[in-house]
Amino acid sequence: MSDNKKRLVFSILEFLQQSVNDGTIKADDVEGIEVAMQCIGESFGVDVQDETQRAMFTTKPATLSTIFDVFIKTQNKMSSKQASSAPQPEVPVAKKAEISEQEIAKAEELKKAGNKKVSEKDYEEAIKLYSQAIEINDNNSVYYANRAAAYGQLGDHDSAIADSIRAAEIDPTYVKAYSRMGHAYFSKGSYKEAVEAYEKGLELDSNNASMKSALSTARQKLQEVGPQNQARSAPGAGAGAGGLPNLGGMDFSSMMSNPAFMNMANQLMSNGGLERLLSNPNIAQMAQNMMGGGAGAGAGGDPAAGAPDGNPLADMMNNPELMNMARQFMGNQGGNNGSS
Repeated sequence: MSDNKKRLVFSILEFLQQSVNDGTIKADDVEGIEVAMQCIGESFGVDVQDETQRAMFTTKPATLSTIFDVFIKTQNKMSSKQASSAPQPEVPVAKKAEISEQEIAKAEELKKAGNKKVSEKDYEEAIKLYSQAIEINDNNSVYYANRAAAYGQLGDHDSAIADSIRAAEIDPTYVKAYSRMGHAYFSKGSYKEAVEAYEKGLELDSNNASMKSALSTARQKLQEVGPQNQARSAPGAGAGAGGLPNLGGMDFSSMMSNPAFMNMANQLMSNGGLERLLSNPNIAQMAQNMMGGGAGAGAGGDPAAGAPDGNPLADMMNNPELMNMARQFMGNQGGNNGSS
C-alpha cells in the first residue's frame, strides 16, 4: 500500500479523533465512531497513536478540513472563470419609441376633451379620453391625476389611488397627485394614508390652504376612529352606497367625504352661521345656479386639472368670488362671536 493512501487514511482518522474531542460527534455516537476508527486503522495498517507513523503521515499544521476547504475554493474559482469566459447570449433591450410632436399634441387634445367631459359630469367618457391620452403618452403625470379625479367622481377610489400614485411616481413634485391621493384615501376611510398624502403635498406647497384644511380634517377623523378601525368608517360613494342623492349634477356623497368641505361646514353650522351665510343674496343666487347644473368649471376653467379634487365642490371652493365672500363672512362671524 502506498504511503499516500496511508497518509490520507491517517488524516481521516485524525479528523474523526478531533471531532470526538471537540464535541462535534454526540456523546451517544462516540463509542461507535471509535470502533469504526479501530477497524479502519487495522484495515490500512495505520495507528494515529504511533509516534513513528505520526512523523511519517501527518499533514499538520494542515488538516483534512483545511485541505478540503482549499480544494472547494479552487474549484469555485475555476467554475466562475469558465462561466465568465463562455459567450453570453445577447438579450435584446426593448426601447420605447420616442413620441412625436404630433402624438404629443394628440394626447393634449384628448386630455382637453376629457376635461370638458368632466365639466359636463360625464365622468365615464372622461376616463376613456384620459386613457387614450395615456396610451399615447404614459409618462405624463397630469393625465393620470385627471383620470384619478374622474374615477373618484364615480366612487372608484381604488383606481383613483392607483392613478394618483402613478402620477406621483412620474413627477414626485406634482402637488395635485398628493391632493387627489389624499382625497381618495379619505373617501375610503383610510385616514392614516390620507394624512400621509396630504402631508407630502404640503411639503411641496406649504401655502395650499385647501390641503391644510383637508389634512386637519383627516387627522381629526384618524384620531376619532383610530388607525386600526379607520377602514370600517369609510364614507359611502354615490346614492347607492351612502344614500345621498346626486342633485342637479352635484354628488353630495363626494361633498360629504371631502375633508375641506366638512371642515368649512362644521364652522358654518355653529351659532347659526349657515343661516346668515345663505341670507346673503349673492350666495343664494350662486346656490340656485349650482342646483340648476350651472356650476361651471370655476375660476380655473379646467375642472379636472385646476380643481383640487376635480368635482363641483372643488370648483366652488376655487371660485375667488365665493371664497372672498366666505372669508369676509367668517371674519364678521368671528367678530360677532367674540373670537379672534
